[in-house]
Amino acid sequence: MPSVEENLNKWSSYSWNEQGNEWSKSWGGTDNCFWGSIYPRIQAFIPAGTILEIAPGFGRWTQYLKDYCDNLIVVDLTEKCIAACQQRFADCSHITYHVNDGKSLKMVPDKSIDFIFSFDSLVHAEEDVIQAYLQQIAFKLKPNGIGFIHHSNLGSYLNPSTGKLEVEQLYWRAESMSAKLFEQYSEQAGLQCLSQEIISWLGEDVMSDCISVITPKISKWSRSNCVIENIFFSEEAERLLINSCLYNLKHQTNNLTDSPIVQWQQFQWQRQQTKTELESIKYQLQQTQLELERSHATVNELRELILKLDPEAKF
Repeated sequence: MPSVEENLNKWSSYSWNEQGNEWSKSWGGTDNCFWGSIYPRIQAFIPAGTILEIAPGFGRWTQYLKDYCDNLIVVDLTEKCIAACQQRFADCSHITYHVNDGKSLKMVPDKSIDFIFSFDSLVHAEEDVIQAYLQQIAFKLKPNGIGFIHHSNLGSYLNPSTGKLEVEQLYWRAESMSAKLFEQYSEQAGLQCLSQEIISWLGEDVMSDCISVITPKISKWSRSNCVIENIFFSEEAERLLINSCLYNLKHQTNNLTDSPIVQWQQFQWQRQQTKTELESIKYQLQQTQLELERSHATVNELRELILKLDPEAKF
């Protein structure tokens, strides 16, 4: 889970009343999410001549990407999503739209894409889908093209003996996909992972997601993969949410009673409490260590005294 068919059924029947912006609320809105978390990660790759966006939904990121290219191709397995994007961006003549089968990019000309983008969509794609996309991406990218793919890392928590997750399934992530598997499939497809940022999603302890940047092996950008675990990703969202509450005139806030601010303050207080408790434990350990050292010194002194009185004494 989730299969291509399950994804098709889920997103075809989804209401989309908020155009996908409901998934940006942890950042204080889609603008904050894009400019605060996504743009800093892709600014080196845009503007680009031709951009391919995979699984755009109702155009949550399309609205930004369209301003950074000469041509934008959007591909989604859901007719409902493509129709919504066509209506939303009807005045943009440089966008072309395609409905696919959830795996195919055959409608995209080979060696035509400068930048491939997908965020907060392919996290629901299992390994067979990711593998199929990577095999085709290798043909669609120009020699120095770049791909920026947000996918699941939940598969890294699968128990190899039982085949079951060792953590709770959250946010409908693909259970078979992992950062290592993505790198392996990229290698098999003739692509090179430039970086992989493994992240926790929205404050969870599980490093369930990964953002992978890829390029053809023959690319001038090709290099060894740089892999990091970023446990602070959710703090980006928290910071942007608080800024939105405090400094956005559109946000109706009631001083310090506004819910996001209260939650953030409570979190900061809990963090400070934890820090204080850790400092207390550290101090107690230091004191215990000093007492042990003193006790050890005292035992040695007693031993020496006894040996002076009775050289044949045994311990």
